[in-house]
Amino acid sequence: MKGRPKVALLIESSNTYARDLLHGIRAWLRDNEAWSIRLTEHGRGANPPSWLKNWQGDGIIARVENKFIANTLKATGLPVVDVSAALRNPPFDRVATDSEAATQLAFEHLKERGLTQFAYCGDSRFQWSLQRQKYFANIVKFSGYECLDYTSPQDARIPEREFDALINWLKRLPKPVGILACYDIRGQQILEACQQEGIRVPDEVAVIGVHNDELLCDLCDPPLSSVIPNARQAGYKAAEILSLLMVDKLRKKTLQTLMIEPIGVASRQSTDLIAIDDEKISQAIRFIRNEAEKGISVADVLQAVPMSRTLLERKFKKTLGTTPHSYINKIRIQKIKTLITTTQLPISEIADRCGYEHIEYLSVAFKRETGLSPTEFRSAHKTQPTR
Repeated sequence: MKGRPKVALLIESSNTYARDLLHGIRAWLRDNEAWSIRLTEHGRGANPPSWLKNWQGDGIIARVENKFIANTLKATGLPVVDVSAALRNPPFDRVATDSEAATQLAFEHLKERGLTQFAYCGDSRFQWSLQRQKYFANIVKFSGYECLDYTSPQDARIPEREFDALINWLKRLPKPVGILACYDIRGQQILEACQQEGIRVPDEVAVIGVHNDELLCDLCDPPLSSVIPNARQAGYKAAEILSLLMVDKLRKKTLQTLMIEPIGVASRQSTDLIAIDDEKISQAIRFIRNEAEKGISVADVLQAVPMSRTLLERKFKKTLGTTPHSYINKIRIQKIKTLITTTQLPISEIADRCGYEHIEYLSVAFKRETGLSPTEFRSAHKTQPTR
């Protein structure tokens, strides 16, 4: 290649996940080399633009949503990196969100609320939704519970029929129940149906989505909790792979799929419940969630919710399957992960915000829980936005 590589980005800009992919690609370009970018208005699942047929480019990063798009891109003869999970067997290298890890986070989030009944609400038109359904069902079953699935009606493309079917399904579910929606739009539809039918959220139905489209989640009533993907890292890695493909370093190797772990869960009102009959344990859990990042100890929990330490330990183990000390650490580490990956705050300031007197104490605790130092974790999840 002479001059700057010419790269087409067939990625929509209508949702947060796709825009973060573009941010990640831009971050790789800042760190490495400049490309001549071709980016035009593009809807998710839309046919490739007409100019692509005669375009004299060097590579493509695309959301390959169906076989027609895949075949069109293959016909160009150019190296392609797919940043969608739509196809079962993509003909290109792929970088996508780790759906198994996302469903695991969602289940743990719902279970920590004391829920023992779970359901999955997907969209059978999408392969990635069916995959998440499978993962969630397996996780729920492995934990000793049953997962109830929503099945779209045959005429699901008619919005009114789909909405009616969703309402009927919600009415039949045992309550209280925790529902994983395949993505945030489905979560919004569930909340709208609950509101129309007078189903109380989160007391009867707690809902969590995937993708954490902040505007959509905040517009929901109540605001929707959601798994936070690391789309910026996915975009960064996609650019890295395409760069190698464009100089033939990987062209003849076996296709690879790189799964990017989500960052965590953005907890909002749609899952703000503690479905535990024991009032004191409910109070202890809520206290830990609100105060963990301040550096509290089990002694602080006992001061806020008086009981013997032995009783607290026994009830926590029975209810959540963990100890109060471990639960405090988990909540703190979740906060630290979010600050590391979504800000450029110095690690020393993150330590101060999360109740660690010295940065060394944070580093030891963080590495014990994650296997990485805070700096290594930030490097592995590169492309956090600037403040």
